[in-house]
Order: sequence, then C-alpha cells, then structure tokens
Amino acid sequence: MNTMNANVAASAATSELDLARIRADFPILAREIKGKPLIYVDNAATTQKPRQVIERLTHYYTHENANIHRGVHTLSGEATAAYEDARRCVQRFVNAADEREIVFTRGTTEAVNLVAQSWARPQLGPDDEILITALEHHSNIVPWQMVCEQTGARLVVAPIDDDGALLMDEFAALLNERTRLVAAVHVSNALGTVNPVAEIVRLAHAAGAVVLLDGAQASVHEPLDVQALGCDFYAFSGHKAFGPTGVGVLYGRAALLEAMPPWQGGGDMIKVVRFSHSEYNDIPYKFEAGTPNIAGGLGLAAALDYFAALDFDAVQRHEHALLEAATARAHAVPGLRIIGSAAHKVGVLSFSIEGVHPQDLGTLLDHHGIAIRTGHHCAMPVMERFGVPGTARVSFALYNTLEEVEQVFDALEKVRTMLVD
Repeated sequence: MNTMNANVAASAATSELDLARIRADFPILAREIKGKPLIYVDNAATTQKPRQVIERLTHYYTHENANIHRGVHTLSGEATAAYEDARRCVQRFVNAADEREIVFTRGTTEAVNLVAQSWARPQLGPDDEILITALEHHSNIVPWQMVCEQTGARLVVAPIDDDGALLMDEFAALLNERTRLVAAVHVSNALGTVNPVAEIVRLAHAAGAVVLLDGAQASVHEPLDVQALGCDFYAFSGHKAFGPTGVGVLYGRAALLEAMPPWQGGGDMIKVVRFSHSEYNDIPYKFEAGTPNIAGGLGLAAALDYFAALDFDAVQRHEHALLEAATARAHAVPGLRIIGSAAHKVGVLSFSIEGVHPQDLGTLLDHHGIAIRTGHHCAMPVMERFGVPGTARVSFALYNTLEEVEQVFDALEKVRTMLVD
C-alpha cells in the first residue's frame, strides 16, 4: 500500500473511534518529553493506563484496603468481594467456562513458570518432548529449558520463514507420540506475527499434546475466547492490557488444574496445616500462595471493563490502519529493513537501518519526545534468525493516531540523515 492510500485507510478507521475522548482518558499522553509532546509507541513493552484504572487503584487504597479471604471485618469482606468480582471479570473477558479456571499471577512469566513446574515437571520424562516455536519470548523458552534439565525431556523448536511466519507444515511434522506439551506465542512481541493458534491447538490435540498459549501481546489486539480456541492454558499480563504492572492471569482447564500440585506453599493455598501434613485448598486458590496483588487485580478488572466497552472491531481496524501507514512510510526510508513481514501481523513494526545502531536511533528519537523500544526484545533467537543483534520497534495501541505515525517517521528520517551523513 502506498503512503497516500495508507493515510486514507487510517483516516477512515480513525473516524470510527472517538480518539479525542480515548486519549483524554490516558493522562500521561498530555506529558511533554524534552519540550515535545509525548508520542508513545512502545506499547508492546507496556501500555499506558486510563484514568479509570488509576482511579480504581486509588479508591482501593483510600476506601477498601485490607487483606482478603480470611478477615471477618467489613473492610476485608469488601476487599474480598471486589477481588473475586475481578476474577469473574477476567472469566468473562477470556470466556472461561468457570471462574475457578482463572488464576491470578504476577504476569505471563509467572503463569508460564507455574505450568512448567506444576504440570510439566511432574508429568514429563526422558522420552517426552516439548514443542515451541522460533517466535517465542524468553519467558516461553527458558521455563521449558529448565523443565527439560529437570526431567530429561527434549525441547523441540518449530521454524519460521523469512517473513517471520510459522512454517505450519514443519510444525505439524514435528508433532509425534512423544510430544506432551506445545507452548506457542499467540502474537510475537518482536515481529507482531499472529500465529494460527486455533490450528496449532487442533493439531496438537490430535497428537495428544496439551497446549499453552502465551497471550501477553494478544489480549487486547486479537479476539480472545479460550473455549473457542480450545487451549488448555492461556497466559497474559495486566500491564500490556492497560492494567497495572505486577498482575497477570493463567487460564487453565479445571480438570488439569485440579490434578496439578501447588507450585508455591504458604498462606491461603491451604485448608489445613499440621506438622505431619497439609491439605491444599481448592482451585484456583491452591495456586495463589500468600497475599496477592489485590489492587493489581482490581485495576486489571477496571482495564478489561474499559476495553470491553469499546468497539473491538473498530479498534482492530484502527490499529491495522496505523500499522499499514507506518509500513508504507518505512518502505520509503533509505536503508531501512523491516524485520518480520508476515501476512497476519498486529501492532508491531520492527526494523533496522543500515549504518545506524538501534540504540542511537532510540536515544535521538527520545529528544523528539518519541518513545520506541530498541534491542533484542527478550527474543534473542528471533534476532539470530534474521541475522541482527537487535531492532528498533514501533508498537501501537488504540490511543495512537495517524498524525503520530507521520511525526515518528518525519523524526526518524531526520535522525537517520544525521547519523548516516
């Protein structure tokens, strides 16, 4: 798509959303950085937070602050009710069959590690295999490497093509009777590639494998229905879904969670403790040892409620149009190489510029008030696949505008000229 057509498409998509109202909901977007209006296009690292989330956190600490589940006083009862309401909010958001299938964690990383240590480690042995993809974030690689070291199981990696798309024929060929678990990213944080997760689940289940999907980058960019997907586990983080840091979700099928031993021991994950033995709590509580991030859970629910009230189809069209416009501008920059050109992408444009170090680019763009991400994006194997040490990454969210896309690439061209010439 040429630049003019991309601009027209983005303008049409933008008209479906009240961007002025949406942007007004995010206080930080009114900031200036080094005397320039903030342009925040580092959303794959973390999203900004709407006023509704910030106010929910403040309300909790101002009016409801108490520990949950075990107190008999009024504040504890109110906090407990609010926290369990937040669990039900997440259940609705992912369309889980049962609220007991929603486990609060500190984020995607902890959720993956929980499955690794509580499901995979007791189940796997030297004859078993874990199949992942070459698109994975370190958080969906290292926990499985640790399990393989602990059990003797083998880690197998399905390759990607030169566009950054999963080679599905290769993936299917790697599935066999030894494959016990498939762990795959829903959306690549480094490239924006959207994996065909429904097909991945179908093929994996046909081979008898359990499936975990890493949804950290997908939760507010792609339709999310765990029952329709058929996955066994799904993990995502609050801070990439307009919610607070330090809170996330593991969805797990109830039958699997019931059979899994706890990962961490402590308060609230038990029914009875004696020196001779302990009796563990019911799901999901047996996986939630200790005082949780109560405010984080409430803030996550506020974020999901905020997002759910928007027209999701319009949000998707808007973000797609922004990516199309940015891609068109990128093609016009001399020496720029887009890393990852899969047919199905969302929200991420990763690139390198000949003769320019990504870190220098990011530092100089910051002087224009523009926040991008540079480096390997916790996806070193992806960088190795494309022969680069790192990339510059622009990533969009629903509050970004076509004008910001133009300003980013106007500044980028100035910076490139300065660094190259």
